[in-house]
Amino acid sequence: MGVNLWGYEGGKMGDVSSMEMWWLINIRATLIALIFISIFYFSKKIYVKFLTISTSPSSSSSLLSSTLHLPSASSPISNQDSQSRTLEVVSDSDLKFLIDNLDEKRNEDENWENVIDKKNNFLSYKAKCCKSKDRPLTYLSTTVFECCSPELLRDFYMDNDYRKQWDKTILDHVQLQVYTTSGIEIGRTIKKFPLLTPREYILAWRLWEGKDTTLYCFIKDCEHPSAPRQKKYVRVEYFRSGWQIRKVPGRDASEIRMFHQEDAGLNVEMAKLAFAKGAWSFLCKMDNALRNYSSITHPPSTPSVSAATLIQKVCVFILNKTVLFMKLDGFIQLH
Repeated sequence: MGVNLWGYEGGKMGDVSSMEMWWLINIRATLIALIFISIFYFSKKIYVKFLTISTSPSSSSSLLSSTLHLPSASSPISNQDSQSRTLEVVSDSDLKFLIDNLDEKRNEDENWENVIDKKNNFLSYKAKCCKSKDRPLTYLSTTVFECCSPELLRDFYMDNDYRKQWDKTILDHVQLQVYTTSGIEIGRTIKKFPLLTPREYILAWRLWEGKDTTLYCFIKDCEHPSAPRQKKYVRVEYFRSGWQIRKVPGRDASEIRMFHQEDAGLNVEMAKLAFAKGAWSFLCKMDNALRNYSSITHPPSTPSVSAATLIQKVCVFILNKTVLFMKLDGFIQLH
């Protein structure tokens, strides 16, 4: 009679000695272990093969973009539903930060230095600055443009292609990415400085529209996979800037109030002196460009989809040092 490896004969336990029983149990345990090892081995081979396919060069960039919440470099416009999970480079907290810093009363305790106070028949400009130990020089300015609507002033400020025509310090500007859900736009600007290496700015910005057509914009530095660092430029590591545009009550004029912090690697005192000497002439050049800018004589040269076309509707209220944002899609309270 042959040996029944599983210890059964015809459905009943065979007559075997204790020694044979011990060997049968060990053989059966060994076979079960080998079966499990085989299943694990083949499962591992299938998994490794799948992992190799999914991390091939054609798909690794998409995987990295998904993991890091970065847009695909080949697609400047992102309109997928997954944008809602994308890290907001510019958020409503930045809007609160901007509003707080534009509040003159909140800045009374700081040591501000008046830098410029000039005007002509079409333009008035005031600027002051403040030093801080832990951040770059801060500028606050107020500019009033006569015979100008808030919408025209907004379009003028946001038209980076037109700016390359009149602002000779701009060597290049390209749009890198637009998030159609959040309204965030990312761009790369190269700016020249006299006797210095050109500065490279990778910036993200977002616009909001409040009550009475009051407009807000906040801009900050960021990184983008389509803009690797280059040795021929100095990357600006810290940049915070924002503005508020509104109509001047009772007049055909618009006011833009601006907050600005930037660390371009320049000597603080030299940068402040250059600003004091050159800001007014630059503003006059800007005003001339604004007068030549209109939707009739100069069609907008900005991309069809941009932060300006995706402006966020928001009503802003200042109540007891609390900023409340009423959005179309809900209610957000920021302390």
